[in-house]
Amino acid sequence: MAVEPIPDPGVEETARWHRTFAPRFFNRTWELMDRPSLTSDEVDEMMASAFAQWAHWHRVGDARNRAIADWQVSRAAVRAGHPDLARRFAERCLRAAADLDPFVAGFAHEALARAAALVDDVDSFTDHMEAARRLLAAIDDPEERAVLEADLDEMEG
Repeated sequence: MAVEPIPDPGVEETARWHRTFAPRFFNRTWELMDRPSLTSDEVDEMMASAFAQWAHWHRVGDARNRAIADWQVSRAAVRAGHPDLARRFAERCLRAAADLDPFVAGFAHEALARAAALVDDVDSFTDHMEAARRLLAAIDDPEERAVLEADLDEMEG
């Protein structure tokens, strides 16, 4: 049975779809990234899901949503073993973070450190880890601070 597209959906209806699917794909990406190992099909799904959340957030999200979407693509690219793609999206996140809060900026540096680690760029890894650690103190929300700190600790462990 063929599924026909909805003819001429309104702007608000389309925006609701984007707002519905963005977090679903974001969460699916995390489900896959949290697995201890992935098949090649799961790696492909993880990347597709990361780009899907990115596409949806870039249509309807605010600047913070878009920066976090960039960051998640970077993290998925690290997991998939694509250092250039990981660095590219982490750099996008860092550029956006200049106008955002220290939590997003800290995670942008965390993503750049992960991308550097993939190619054994010790200097870049160290620089970005130090920048992320400096930003920890500026994060007001204790939950957000703990999330970033745990990721940084895991990378140094």
